[in-house]
Amino acid sequence: MTTHAETPERGEWVTQAKCRSGDPDALFVRGAEQRKAAVICRHCPVINECRADALDNRVEFGVWGGLTERQRRALLRKNPHITSWASYLAQGGELVGI
Repeated sequence: MTTHAETPERGEWVTQAKCRSGDPDALFVRGAEQRKAAVICRHCPVINECRADALDNRVEFGVWGGLTERQRRALLRKNPHITSWASYLAQGGELVGI
C-alpha cells in the first residue's frame, strides 16, 4: 500500500531546478550522451521531485532527475507496484532496478 505524502506543486519545485538556467536542449540528447547530461542533475535541490514527476507522468524523452530514458523505463518495469513515485521518493524510497 502506498500512502501519499505532501509534495510541492510542480510550479514550486521547477523554479529551483539546477538546470533551469542552462540550455534545455542539453538534457534531450540520445544514447550515451544522456549519462553525460545527467551530471547536470548532481547536487540539484529538487532532484527527487524531478524524478518523481518524470516517473509519475511516464516521460519518455530526455534526462529528468538524473535518470536517463532507459533507467526510467527499467524502474517502471521493475516496480509496477509503485502507484505514486512522488510519495514513494518523499518517504525515502530507493531506486531499485537500475
